[in-house]
Amino acid sequence: MNRDDTTDTPAAEGPAGPAAERLVGSVADRDDQAVEAALRPKDLDEFIGQEKVREQLDLVLRAARARGATADHVLLSGAPGLGKTTLSMIIAAEMGAPIRITSGPAIQHAGDLAAILSSLQEGEVLFLDEIHRMSRPAEEMLYMAMEDFRVDVIVGKGPGATAIPLELPPFTLVGATTRAGLLPPPLRDRFGFTAHMEYYEPAELQRVIHRSASLLDVEIDPDGAAEIAGRSRGTPRIANRLLRRVRDYAQVKADGVITREISAAALGVYEVDGRGLDRLDRAVLEALLKLFGGGPVGLSTLAVAVGEERETVEEVAEPFLVREGLLARTPRGRVATPAAWVHLGLTAPTGGGSGARTGANGQQDLFGT
Repeated sequence: MNRDDTTDTPAAEGPAGPAAERLVGSVADRDDQAVEAALRPKDLDEFIGQEKVREQLDLVLRAARARGATADHVLLSGAPGLGKTTLSMIIAAEMGAPIRITSGPAIQHAGDLAAILSSLQEGEVLFLDEIHRMSRPAEEMLYMAMEDFRVDVIVGKGPGATAIPLELPPFTLVGATTRAGLLPPPLRDRFGFTAHMEYYEPAELQRVIHRSASLLDVEIDPDGAAEIAGRSRGTPRIANRLLRRVRDYAQVKADGVITREISAAALGVYEVDGRGLDRLDRAVLEALLKLFGGGPVGLSTLAVAVGEERETVEEVAEPFLVREGLLARTPRGRVATPAAWVHLGLTAPTGGGSGARTGANGQQDLFGT
């Protein structure tokens, strides 16, 4: 694999520090990446889940191979850990082409992109992770590269600057993004195939876990896999990470076989509860319920209450809590749902559990947004 002018690790969205440290975080550190590389499926037949995307992509690739042409540019969107990088590698494998991997934040200047594009081989796949974070000059250069397979390299400065056209061999760009809405329409329209990756159902995650356990030479029964799948937040990356931690517990504390009891005990040690919430998630909910009566409370106030940065609460903890229906964002602040009270085994205060909202002087500034 040729990685000249590229980064080894695609940049992750959001605050990398807190997310990378969480067992249920969707950001992969270097150890995770090494293991994930070994567990990644090598073709579409091995890839589990995303049935509609697989079917559509299979048609695109089969047609391109039948024509003897380069595959259309592909845009994959969805949350981290759902398989966008894996699919890009499968696209390259299915087309019998090499793959080049880089990321949007690594391309800060048009010259960075020109250096990568000019070194591509014919038919090569360029995987551009977090494509929405690419600089604007590089983005504008990419328009022409995708459509006409050429770029204009500017030589010199000021009135004497000259644009030298550089022809590029046909290539396939695979863009990945966690925020498709941030892509400008001119860029999005140049992709011949776009797909959105959905969160996995527990049954699909069980298949992922069984496959990974087989590759890791770990014995696991169906109930043990189901227990891990139920706490994996619909994300294969998290499922594989939890499987490895449960494997460690089973080897040290038991006979190495992963059962439901072993899975539950192991994930209890790592503070991952039955719905996949970890320490940070529960800290946010407990502060919202116990300190503020269920809200509404402003994000900054909530962040101070749990001892975290505002961005950490907003980008790391909140998305999953909202998706699980445990927390809601309102114009007045964050509000706990009835399901949050039930999940933590607490009783909502009478009167709706909206918390104190008005001070002695009638001002409403403590719990506002």
